[in-house]
Amino acid sequence: MREETGVPAQKTKKKRRWIWIVAAVLIVAVLAMMRLGSRQTETERTEGGTYTEQEITRQTIRQEVTGSGTLEAANSYSVTSLVEATILSADFEEGDHVEQDDVLYTIDASDVSGNLEQAQLSVSQSRRNYERALENRDKLSVQTKAAGRITSLDVEIGDDVTAGQIIATVQDTDVMSLEVPFPADDAEAFTVGQAAMVTMDSTFETIPGRISKIAAIDTVLTGNRIVRTVTIEVANPGGLTTTQTATAAVGGAESTAGGTFSFGDEAKVTAEISGTVSALNFAEGDRVNKNAVLAVLTSKDLGDQIDAAKESLRNAEISLENRYDQLDNYTITSPISGTIIDKNYKAGENTEMNKVLCTIYDLSYLTMTLSVDELDITDIDAGQTVQITADAVEGKTYEGVVTKVGVVGTSTNGVATYPVTIRIDETEGLLPGMTVDAAIVLAERENVLTVPAEALIRGNRVMVTAASPSASNGEPVENETGETKYYTVEVQIGASDDDNIEILSGLQDGDVIAYTERTRGESSIFPMMGGMNRGNYGGGMNRDGMGGGRPGGT
Repeated sequence: MREETGVPAQKTKKKRRWIWIVAAVLIVAVLAMMRLGSRQTETERTEGGTYTEQEITRQTIRQEVTGSGTLEAANSYSVTSLVEATILSADFEEGDHVEQDDVLYTIDASDVSGNLEQAQLSVSQSRRNYERALENRDKLSVQTKAAGRITSLDVEIGDDVTAGQIIATVQDTDVMSLEVPFPADDAEAFTVGQAAMVTMDSTFETIPGRISKIAAIDTVLTGNRIVRTVTIEVANPGGLTTTQTATAAVGGAESTAGGTFSFGDEAKVTAEISGTVSALNFAEGDRVNKNAVLAVLTSKDLGDQIDAAKESLRNAEISLENRYDQLDNYTITSPISGTIIDKNYKAGENTEMNKVLCTIYDLSYLTMTLSVDELDITDIDAGQTVQITADAVEGKTYEGVVTKVGVVGTSTNGVATYPVTIRIDETEGLLPGMTVDAAIVLAERENVLTVPAEALIRGNRVMVTAASPSASNGEPVENETGETKYYTVEVQIGASDDDNIEILSGLQDGDVIAYTERTRGESSIFPMMGGMNRGNYGGGMNRDGMGGGRPGGT
């Protein structure tokens, strides 16, 4: 029994061994086939089976910065109330266009009218007090009232004087006046300025003179003689005094009696205000003209009065200005020209302090702010044109212009962006609050040789077919069979957009390029082929425009 049962067990073990051997062989075969398939695929690619070939083209290269933003009005203003009172009028509605300084609201100002009148009266009174104080300051300069010679000077420097006190006496001794009576009938025919002849009683010397005054009223003397007093001025030859007498004749008429001489002009110089004599400009015996400053006074009290009056006037003026400012708050005008967006209060309602009465938008143009990456901001300048599109307005492109480039950036996750302000003048169909897309055209090159971005190898080489005219200037690319179907040509690049790169030199019309299609920036099958991104190649854009530059990266 043991022998019979042992034989089947041995056969079973051998059978299992063969199963494992066959499985191992199958696994090795599969792996070998996978390696063979992989080698065949690589060979096909190396032989060019997956390359895209296309003839080099000419087209327009446009370099631009894009982004989106929200439209805003050119200007907006919320009109607020600074007083609490009843609105008398509000003659406008939402949607109306208003001009700057148009009256929007008039508010009952009866409460402030009385205060305004009182402030006006206070200013008038304070101004009069200040003017009087200034007049008193002018009176510190004591002036002569007549021309002549100082016959007496009654003060010295340092003396204190009071208002009305005599400072000096001035007499005009060069001209003497003689008052004599003439018969009224004769005097009636005299005229001021008429020549006269004066005869001295003591010496009978005659002195020429002229009539300076004729009395308007007749006088009756003893014996019923009717006379009229005539004043005659004569030049003092040097010896005339007020004690001498004389008669006079005018034409053929003679005075009925003689008279005594008096000085032609005599005046007492008095102080009009109290003060201390600080200066005397003339001495006794000096001759002075009329209105000459004889003495100068000082007064500390007067200076204080002037300062106080000036401060009082300014306080009154400030109070009046405040009243006028308050009154302005009761007539509310539009601060800008624009469209009424909302109206929150109407006539008959009571205003509340600092509440928005209405809102005005200036819709003459719209603005938007575009956030531009730090790598692109140096290419943006005021005045550049911007293409604007809005989902709300299909099929229409608006033109804007850059008006301001911000210099203070905002950093997010280590990347800085800068605000660029754009103005849009043509706004039909657009409204504040809409989201729009913007494209700032940095430069544009028309009818230039271009290649797809994927075709650039190592930043400055392009692969062309062996039959291309430029292949003669290139380096051969051999496949595993030793065949040369392609050449790499060194090129100089210029501008680029998202898909294409301008070729300045190295390629020509008729060349057929070869490249592998891949995501932009992905490495090609050649180890030397680098990914594309802005700034890793020369040429391209600069702030002066397109073109030129050295070949790019390594």
